[in-house]
Amino acid sequence: MTDHNNHSTNKKVAILIEQAVEDAEFTVPYNGLKQAGMEVVVLGSRMNEKYNGKQGKLSVQADATTTEAIAAEFDAVVIPGGMAPDKMRRNPNTVRFVQEAIQQGKLVAAVCHGPQVLIEGDLLKGKQVTGFSAIAKDIINAGGNYLDEPVVVDGNLITSREPGDLPIFTTAILSRLGYGGKDAALPNEKDITAEWWKLADAWGGSTKGDIAKGLNSALGGERYSLEAFEKYLEKESDSEVKSVFQEIIANKQRHIGKLETYLQLLDEKPSLGANIANQYAKVKTALTGSDDIYQLRSALGDVQTGIGDIGNLSAMFTDPVATAVFKEIYHDLLKSEQRLAKVYRARIGVQIQPPKPTTGAAVSM
Repeated sequence: MTDHNNHSTNKKVAILIEQAVEDAEFTVPYNGLKQAGMEVVVLGSRMNEKYNGKQGKLSVQADATTTEAIAAEFDAVVIPGGMAPDKMRRNPNTVRFVQEAIQQGKLVAAVCHGPQVLIEGDLLKGKQVTGFSAIAKDIINAGGNYLDEPVVVDGNLITSREPGDLPIFTTAILSRLGYGGKDAALPNEKDITAEWWKLADAWGGSTKGDIAKGLNSALGGERYSLEAFEKYLEKESDSEVKSVFQEIIANKQRHIGKLETYLQLLDEKPSLGANIANQYAKVKTALTGSDDIYQLRSALGDVQTGIGDIGNLSAMFTDPVATAVFKEIYHDLLKSEQRLAKVYRARIGVQIQPPKPTTGAAVSM
């Protein structure tokens, strides 16, 4: 290794831990930093406690606590997500430790719900930040400029959104701590064509088999839905509803193409379950009556089931490519649900009123 890489072995990094941490969001950066030869210290709220991951895969005892930790002794602080940050932010010692690290110019990296700790410490004003979509408004309300990107770097602050960003997030940390050069073989964090899943796998994240299983679950769901909506379309007489069904069918065909292409790229094949999923839809839709309201409710139910299933898949894998496809399906389903709900309400005579502006709230133009 070059001298530049050897310099990284002198780095000391704190990674925060609390109960119900998102397992991969602790494991991947922890292993990535350790494999780079850095000293990694796990800091919790209480010394004599085992911290368990949200997914049940992780059980860790802290090396020390944020009460006794001195920010000046560390080069960087990593804040993983899950439900842990909501507990971290309630500990004034943890918030103080992160505040001091930021003030001293230390590298601070937070992923998923991790920015909640930064919000608690009033550390986001005027900063470019990302995080899990559910806390986007919290980040904005805290004065941050929310960007929906895999990794956002603003000065000594690094943030990412979800498990699918972890290999990019960890690479961004490593490169800024001086671990790089051709011996390290780390991709550029902006390179969307890199095989990021391989890095995540090496750092304890999702394996190729895990990812293929997730892709096949999504593929099965999309093939089932495609068959179901093609049958709904055949029975439908209302032109507006037919238009919605046609849009959903086009989306499903596009999703299936992307899922099949990525499986092929990974040298994986569609599973038996994915291949016969459409047969289940044929049986179900054959039992669906011709009553317009019943069929519309069945279609709405299929979309809502898909939202739940693909929403879970979107947060399960440490692969940026698979996660991006799952998120595209998720957002398309959300739009479809709203269109179907609007048609359904109109059909039963309920007018949807736009939400009233909050009294005294500024109206953006």
